[in-house]
Amino acid sequence: MSRLRVLLADDHRMVAEGLQSLLEPEFELVGIVEDGRKLIEETARTKPDVAVVDITMPLVNGLEAIPLLKRASPDTRVVVVTMHREAAYARRAREAGADGFVLKHAAADELIAAIRAAAEGKSEVKTASSAAASVGAAALTPRQQEIVQLVVKGLTAKEIASVLGLSVRTIEFHKYRAMESAGVSTSAELIRYAIEHGIAKP
Repeated sequence: MSRLRVLLADDHRMVAEGLQSLLEPEFELVGIVEDGRKLIEETARTKPDVAVVDITMPLVNGLEAIPLLKRASPDTRVVVVTMHREAAYARRAREAGADGFVLKHAAADELIAAIRAAAEGKSEVKTASSAAASVGAAALTPRQQEIVQLVVKGLTAKEIASVLGLSVRTIEFHKYRAMESAGVSTSAELIRYAIEHGIAKP
């Protein structure tokens, strides 16, 4: 059976070289590009089975590039590889059309498995959503988790400030950052996120 053809896009040279050494024994690496524009051009030219795409890239970022890439080569699957642990990134990658989502901290075999699954059309929702779930709690700092747990219990910012011995402004700041990391915009969504990811019990 012929090896899967993979195109790699990452603007960090050392990361790209590390991924190259990981992928070459398993797949046919058709190219390495350093920005989103070249990613789209090379996808159109080489028509890889799978494109492994970093989110943060110059000119056109990975999330913006995915729909353009799919237009250039509709049969090419996309696996997003990123250092961003926030669950919101997994959701946004899925919405952009990614077929898989893997953290750069993840084990090598997880990336290889994600590429193979994407090529077989098995991971369009599963990989992205499971990645979001796995990083759900990790997306929040211990202090943010502590505050969110108290929000779930129904405490106001003033009451939480009293319990933790912090200022109301500090509580509001941590709550805002927690919402940002979780990719939510209301307290109700934050509470649901916390319960779904096991950060707090209803």
